[in-house]
Amino acid sequence: MNYEDSIQWIHSREKFKFKPGLKRMEWMMEKLGHPEKQLNSIHIAGTNGKGSTVSFLRNLLQKQEYTVGTFTSPYIVRFNERMSINGDPISDYELADIVEMVKPLAEEAGQTELGEPTEFEVITVIAILYFKNKGVDFAVFETGLGGRYDSTNVIHPLVAIITNIGKDHTHILGNTFEEISYQKAGIIKKKTPVLTCVKQKEALEVIKKEAALQQADLLIDGEDFSAEYYGSSSDGEVFTFHMKTYDSPELVSNLKGVHQVANASLALGAIEQLRKMGFLIQQDFYPEAISATTWPARFETVQEDPRVILDGAHNEEGTEALVSTIENYFPNQTIYLLYAAVEGKPVHNMLEKLQPIVKEAWFTQFDFPKSLKGRDLEAESMIEPAHVEEDYREALNQILGKMTGKDVLIVSGSLYFISDIRKCFE
Repeated sequence: MNYEDSIQWIHSREKFKFKPGLKRMEWMMEKLGHPEKQLNSIHIAGTNGKGSTVSFLRNLLQKQEYTVGTFTSPYIVRFNERMSINGDPISDYELADIVEMVKPLAEEAGQTELGEPTEFEVITVIAILYFKNKGVDFAVFETGLGGRYDSTNVIHPLVAIITNIGKDHTHILGNTFEEISYQKAGIIKKKTPVLTCVKQKEALEVIKKEAALQQADLLIDGEDFSAEYYGSSSDGEVFTFHMKTYDSPELVSNLKGVHQVANASLALGAIEQLRKMGFLIQQDFYPEAISATTWPARFETVQEDPRVILDGAHNEEGTEALVSTIENYFPNQTIYLLYAAVEGKPVHNMLEKLQPIVKEAWFTQFDFPKSLKGRDLEAESMIEPAHVEEDYREALNQILGKMTGKDVLIVSGSLYFISDIRKCFE
């Protein structure tokens, strides 16, 4: 198989099985000789902040000269990004080689009562095999959806992290913070430390209960570790980090937004747990690692004059964080918005949060099966004036033609949309 055939085969898999569970993954891991047990894994679940936390942790470990595999979703520029080592995506030929190994296994599963694996299950297996074959020192896995029945939950992590709980994918995970938290808490394993910055009392209670059930040490932001935030600088967010084993000097996160301080703190707390386990880790390298961390489509400036910022805020909590960061960095500047979203998102509520700071909005669509039409987005919006332009490239040209050097364009609504529009600035 060549690369194109491999990608086509991956995307031809079912997206979702009616009966969720780990039996197909466990069956494949058994057939492959349990490669997941040969990895030093870290598992990250949560509604928002997973990708940023992965990136902070990768940089922290890389500065210690460890090789770090990361499994993330969705990709921003190219599919291969989903499984990377030290930030470098898997090569086309290596991906094709592993698909050749996984394809007959998937077909064999199809002959059993389990049925063929889903697209995400196949991608997870590919990542596990890639990291095992490459002999990475650590493999950091981000859940795709939820946690308890997520295909990544076959790994046996050294440390687990639950970033936060928000109301996203409620049709699958549940409508309450308790139901969603129950799914995220499913990544907690027997006697495995878990860190969280979850704030909702009812969600935290669910996590505490699961940690107790698994006899896992639970470290909670604000109790067992904490960050003191000092404000924003031109370089990013300034803070210090504190826990029993470490009091940091002043740290600067290049990822902008106060919420990124919590993500950095989770990563710092996790690496301290690894140090406690006996891994060779020097705290002196932490400040450099935090400041070196970047992550695409998280308040990412892709053009300076006029300023264009991409942010994949695709739920209410992410939109709140985006609004807060805009108010912090551009309090007196004119804000334009280019927006596209997918079906099933609380678009009305998200646009309601953006309305007070946006002067003018353009609604568009992109090449994705679940992309909403621009006119449907406009119908959900109370931002005035608003324009509908179904060709997002044309919408972008119209906005840039209106802007002065002091204005700011925010492109948001869907990470899949950001992936498309980012190509206009490469």
